[in-house]
Amino acid sequence: MKKLIISLSKIMLIVAPCILLIAGCSSQFAASMRKVTYPPDFDYVEQAKLRSDMGRLAQQMRLLDQALIKQYDQDDHPTVDAESQRQKVLSALQSMGTIASKLKAGDAGANHPFMQDYMQDFVAKIDKARVAASFEQPRYYFAGKISGGCTSCHKVNR
Repeated sequence: MKKLIISLSKIMLIVAPCILLIAGCSSQFAASMRKVTYPPDFDYVEQAKLRSDMGRLAQQMRLLDQALIKQYDQDDHPTVDAESQRQKVLSALQSMGTIASKLKAGDAGANHPFMQDYMQDFVAKIDKARVAASFEQPRYYFAGKISGGCTSCHKVNR
């Protein structure tokens, strides 16, 4: 009889956590548990919102790349003047900075662990590129490195 009682208690020790695990994995229960387990200042961002912001960031990246490429006519003269190019680069960097600031940890990217690690550095690189591009003699070296920042992070996190 003692062996039966001991084996029933062992079975209950195994069955009870399994039941809790199954209940915890249900979508209705998970949503209510999220209210308890996440701190009050945590902002959960849905995957669709995160992807749309990343899409907007990619669109600005394309505009930056296009602005950095100098177009030449048949006589090897630039088709866009330097001031116009600088304004396009600064506009793209400004938009990218705004979007990236929203995505960094503590704002909209709080639920993505890689954003917590890399987004603050990416925003700092954008700011550095914007300062360099705003000089009287603009320097686009750091602006050119911005697209590499996206590529290297996404390559690491795949």
